[in-house]
Amino acid sequence: MNALLHSYGGDWTTDKLKRVRKYLEAYARIMSQHFFRFAYIDAFAGTGYRALKQDENPKELMLPEFAEKEAKDFLEGSARIALQIKPSFTKYIFIEKDEKRFAELEKLKNDFPEVREDIILINAEANAYIKDLCQNYKWARNRAVLFLDPFGMQVIWETIEAIAETKAIDLWYLFPLGVAVNRLLRRNGEINEPLKIKLDKLFGTQDWYESFYQKSVSSTLFGESAVTEKIATYKAIGNYFVARLKKIFPGVAENPLPLLNSKNNPLYLLCFASANPRGAKTAIKIAQDILKG
Repeated sequence: MNALLHSYGGDWTTDKLKRVRKYLEAYARIMSQHFFRFAYIDAFAGTGYRALKQDENPKELMLPEFAEKEAKDFLEGSARIALQIKPSFTKYIFIEKDEKRFAELEKLKNDFPEVREDIILINAEANAYIKDLCQNYKWARNRAVLFLDPFGMQVIWETIEAIAETKAIDLWYLFPLGVAVNRLLRRNGEINEPLKIKLDKLFGTQDWYESFYQKSVSSTLFGESAVTEKIATYKAIGNYFVARLKKIFPGVAENPLPLLNSKNNPLYLLCFASANPRGAKTAIKIAQDILKG
């Protein structure tokens, strides 16, 4: 995996959005040559920019460095990029739970009148809708690229599993590496139960604790004392999550891309996985080339 402390330089938002665009262009070009209907799905289409809060202290920003224009630009750009791709996708599905942000999505139909009839706006909770779409839609002659760009830890593992089970969806996922996960991993391992449950749901297992922490016994004046210490680095957390993806997807990019802000703080890990066994080899080759630093 790329070194997380490597500085990619310049405007990281422009760089990363270019990578997403490159994949969508390649994907649309390939799919248009086959008899497939292919959709672009944005699971948090209207999220935009908002301050992520600490669970224990709602007045405290979880990552103050995220309050930058570059971060805002990145979160707001993915849907518009997809609508600009030629050849066009068969359908565009934009999901947003918040009613006010959902109302803003209507502007997309006015801004892209040539595909307005193909834009489907869904006012629903992303996990519930995606699981329903994945489990009840007929995927035999349909394909999709799904972009998960949550601001925090909204995506649960059951949703990732449902995507993998379609055998038809290519997934781009902005895994909340630094903006959420690492910040919840206390150095002494004392994580309150509600946050542990959130991490369990995110990873789909409780094994993360054993992977991220090490227990040892030290001698003190009062005898032996058990000590729990965090051993997980950003890289280790990323590797753990990629390994989880490999358990359910036939193809997973080996070089997920860390997204760093201008202060070199890791925000997300841009991951890619392909659920289609026949197309995974080609999809992974394209994605890994695009993800190269």
